[in-house]
Amino acid sequence: MTTSPNVFRTETPLAGTEIEALVGSLNRMRTYLLWKCGGVDDAGIRATLGTSTLTLGGLLKHLSVVEAITFSWKLHGRRPFAPFEDADWDDPDWHFRVEDDDTPASLEALYRASVAKGQALVDEAIAAVGLGGDADIADDEGRHANVRRLVYDMIEEYGRHVGHADLIRESVDGLVGEDPGPEWSA
Repeated sequence: MTTSPNVFRTETPLAGTEIEALVGSLNRMRTYLLWKCGGVDDAGIRATLGTSTLTLGGLLKHLSVVEAITFSWKLHGRRPFAPFEDADWDDPDWHFRVEDDDTPASLEALYRASVAKGQALVDEAIAAVGLGGDADIADDEGRHANVRRLVYDMIEEYGRHVGHADLIRESVDGLVGEDPGPEWSA
């Protein structure tokens, strides 16, 4: 089953299958992040809120990396996909930092590419073993997570960070709301 023709959408199926509902929920969260982080200028992508160092650009970069770690390494046992295969994994915060050469467009492109690769890997796993099939990652006792668990984990990760993006974006330009509305296009 292919689930990725349009990953950036805000509506999940009203009465879909478990796969459609689960992947639809993940895609909804991906879309919310893109909406909350998109359309800001260079200052907006670097803006912080309060004492936090978290930025919209850092969230785009971080979730791009989490897509690679979760769906390349944990799900399939493969090295994280490009451009993260050679990242400085010894620096625990590198993927939250917006570097001088990062731009809103480059961070959005990175995020879009990571989501496309991540979704292709999810589709591959679902086609091969279904949601209940084993992922590559296992605990110390050799018990494997299943595909379903990793998709749920990603929804949880997105939920946390979409909330952060919501607050940061409101502080940047006042954008609020739960859905982007019909005028917004991914």
